[in-house]
Amino acid sequence: MAELKRLHKEAIPAALEKAERYRLLNEPGEAESICHDILAIDPENQQAIITLLLALTDRFEKGYSVGDTKAKELRARIKGEYERAYYSGIWSERCGKAKLRQNAPDCRFQAHDFLREAMDWFEKAEKIRPPGNDDALLRWNTCARIIERNKLLAREEERVEFPLE
Repeated sequence: MAELKRLHKEAIPAALEKAERYRLLNEPGEAESICHDILAIDPENQQAIITLLLALTDRFEKGYSVGDTKAKELRARIKGEYERAYYSGIWSERCGKAKLRQNAPDCRFQAHDFLREAMDWFEKAEKIRPPGNDDALLRWNTCARIIERNKLLAREEERVEFPLE
């Protein structure tokens, strides 16, 4: 592969705007690439980390799967406790929605589990949210409505009976 060209630090704000624009245009691959360019010169850039995480979830619609390791690594790089909880919830919510759309065996159980996990994250975020910020409550309500509307249930645990000797 050819050596990648590096951005100048002063170009980061414009690059972040472009990444967000590509996300809005449903071009998450382009947004992802821009975020990698930004993080190559500013590895702690919070807006780039969050935009990258969101761009990866945008790619779920295109059948793109992202390993849980990559997601955990990105979430761990988010500095604020509220933001880390909130975006962890967003990740789980979008995983749940993607599972629901798959319409494969067990997908409804998996969707339920991801959406409940998202709700747990949003509850954590709610407890430490900044004043006037009810985003976590809105997301929690969305997950609850998806579960209700689709009549999603948790998988029943199989009871195993052991033979008596």
